[in-house]
Amino acid sequence: MKLHLPTFFKACNPAKTLVMGNPDDRQYYINFSGVRGGKIVEELGRTISLLSPEDPTCQLFTGHIGCGKSTELFRLKAQLEQQDFHVVYFESSQDLDMADVDISDILLSIARSVSENLESIGISLKPKYFAKLFSDIKDFLQTPVELSVEGELSVGIARITARTKDSPQTREKLRQHLEPRTQGILDAINTEIIEPAIEKLKARGKNGLVVIIDNLDRVDPRPVHAGRSQPEYLFIDRGSQLRRLKCHVVYTIPLALMFSNEYETLKNRLGGGVAPKILPMVPILSRDGREFPQGMALLRQLVLTRAFPQVEPQSRLELIEEVFDSIETLNRLCRVSGGHIRNLLGLLYNCLQQEDPPFSRSCLESVIKGYRDDLALAVEDDEWDLLSQVVQQQCVKGEKEYQTLLRSMFVYEYRDDLGRWFGINPALAETPRFQGGIPGNVKI
Repeated sequence: MKLHLPTFFKACNPAKTLVMGNPDDRQYYINFSGVRGGKIVEELGRTISLLSPEDPTCQLFTGHIGCGKSTELFRLKAQLEQQDFHVVYFESSQDLDMADVDISDILLSIARSVSENLESIGISLKPKYFAKLFSDIKDFLQTPVELSVEGELSVGIARITARTKDSPQTREKLRQHLEPRTQGILDAINTEIIEPAIEKLKARGKNGLVVIIDNLDRVDPRPVHAGRSQPEYLFIDRGSQLRRLKCHVVYTIPLALMFSNEYETLKNRLGGGVAPKILPMVPILSRDGREFPQGMALLRQLVLTRAFPQVEPQSRLELIEEVFDSIETLNRLCRVSGGHIRNLLGLLYNCLQQEDPPFSRSCLESVIKGYRDDLALAVEDDEWDLLSQVVQQQCVKGEKEYQTLLRSMFVYEYRDDLGRWFGINPALAETPRFQGGIPGNVKI
């Protein structure tokens, strides 16, 4: 079988999320749950469909940006739809400026996305509270925001967010106006949108409504109210409000909050006493430094399925030399990625930009060198010492170390039967500074 280059190039785009409801995307999916330390999507889905189908649940999901969270959330969406739940998935970053987010922004984004989705399937709502609110906003901001009682709620909210997204000054004025009305907005979302929607959905044979809010993990960690970081303010200080939606909700939250001193407060206020689910990396090594064959086998399949999605897994291995000059070159790519899905695809994409498959080892090494050197530029002197500690102790302590090491992709998180452990990004492990400064390194 010959490789179709344009299709392969498109499939390797690291910016593309696999939408599991789309058969063309679904053929590229590899299930890593067996090596990631738990069936996270199955746990989220089981909580909704089996344990609490009638009572609203609020679940939290986190992990490195680029580790595959959105793909897993699309898989959750597809599974719940098979069980007759109506699922609204949306990317909050489309509505919000992630550097400047407040509670009212999130609530309006939820209201817009849910109402727009319902309108698209012929469920129209009569948002009396919002009609009055928009009339007040129109007068307050002196901007045209029309919404009759019979009008579409999503259109009105979209006009407001479009008006404020590119104007921090207008956005701040609106927030000051909406802040004392937060409880009213929350009540209106429940009584004018969610509750009537669930009633109409059940009349159509659905089991309930699930809202999946992706990309909130990208909220900027800058300080806001009283020195609190923006994630702490939104998800801890205001977490109890975000939890009050009267439908099943899944929020993505910043990984930094797992390392916060107020982690337990987050778990109780927003999670209702339940810990967030974390999506770790795909392990290429075990914590004792030996190669992890199951993880490597799945990463090889991830690459090969992008080239030959319709070929059976075992048969794909016979086609390696259509894509790489040897299996050693493919293994090298998998190892240096550290099991970070987007980085692996990014390296593969860069190889495609340099030459046609089968990729030579020299091409891959050139791509790796560029990635490694770019990454090393960002590491400061004291951070090399931190990296040394992580390698020796396999742990990250506290939010400061998280911000320094994990957010910068210097360190990755893994899970095994003993729990979580941390390892250095394999590309950094190859730098002369690391190789010379820390004894006992194993070259990836």
